[in-house]
Amino acid sequence: MNAEELRRVGEFCQTPFYVFDERELADQVSRIREVLPPHTNICFAMKANPFVVGPISRLVDRLEACSTGEVRICQAAGVDPSQIVVSGVAKDPALMRELIAGDAGIGHFTCESRLQFDMLTGLAREACTHVDLLLRLSNGSQFGMDADTIVELAAACANDPYVTIRGIQYFTGTQKTSPKRIAREVAKLDRFVAEVGRAYGSPLAEMEYGAGLPVEYFERDPKAVRQTELEPALALSRALADASFDGQVTIELGRRIAATCGTYVTRVVDAKQVGGQNVAIVDGGMHQITYYGHAMAMKQPPCHALLPHGDASLRWTVCGSLCTTNDILVKQMPLGDLAVGDLIAFDKAGAYCMTEGMSLFLSRDLPAIVWRDRAGKLTLLRDHIDTAPLNSVRPL
Repeated sequence: MNAEELRRVGEFCQTPFYVFDERELADQVSRIREVLPPHTNICFAMKANPFVVGPISRLVDRLEACSTGEVRICQAAGVDPSQIVVSGVAKDPALMRELIAGDAGIGHFTCESRLQFDMLTGLAREACTHVDLLLRLSNGSQFGMDADTIVELAAACANDPYVTIRGIQYFTGTQKTSPKRIAREVAKLDRFVAEVGRAYGSPLAEMEYGAGLPVEYFERDPKAVRQTELEPALALSRALADASFDGQVTIELGRRIAATCGTYVTRVVDAKQVGGQNVAIVDGGMHQITYYGHAMAMKQPPCHALLPHGDASLRWTVCGSLCTTNDILVKQMPLGDLAVGDLIAFDKAGAYCMTEGMSLFLSRDLPAIVWRDRAGKLTLLRDHIDTAPLNSVRPL
């Protein structure tokens, strides 16, 4: 969104706010599909942005929900249950019973442990219904299972009328910039899917890879951005083309899909000089805008004044409204002659920014959230929310 469009949102809604742009979201999914081999499915990790699950369900093949709350959000948004993958390391037994015994039509369940395997398969047999499982392979972290355990479980339920081992899920982290690493991981997954298929007695139908394709937040040089973002994606495409697996490949992404559709806008409430530096205080802060790798404003995130005026080279340190010296959003950024009331926009704020911050600190309001559809129509998805009642032992 350009500055004029963002200023229009600023007239529609008080700051601070996030605005998510449908056109950019759709364009980004299209750009990702163009790089991937044909017929590759895309799964959106909805934890990256739960506010866009309705529109994005029409753009991707699947959505991953990792908690009861995320499942409820999908249901409320009218997402087709067959698109939902129920994942997570701490699955709620009551929810699993509801979804399996109640025949909710959920597409797939991931399995993170032997205990989860026993729970999910037991519920399916108890209800005389069918469940499709994706067994999660661990990369050494707390997520998933060791390879030997997966092979054992697959062999144990071969020909089970209530359980299908649909495939293997493998995720090793986010912001992966190494093409060689991605190639190694895809090759490893390719071999392991074949091994599990042999133990299961028939080839698996699917392999799902959490590619962790990176988003460049701090670099402005187009060549550097290409190096960071496009090269790993091209490496992924080549690795998938070289794989021997001939079933359905699904690539799970969150940050890479949603980051560019979002902008965070905050307003200058004070402007002063301290120690010879220009300092702007805004009505937002670090509790509302976070970037992966942005510690103590050591790097400059993509931000700009929406109506710059005066000397464009004037540098400002922008600080938030929290009572902590850590609340620095950007240091020494050329923003012009800032004044009280000016709006500052932070780009690439569509993934995690709205949920990762310490939102309850200082009992400040949660920001508003605005949706801009393809035609430019603005819809208030969430108004500002007073958090003081959440931090009080007495009704306010």
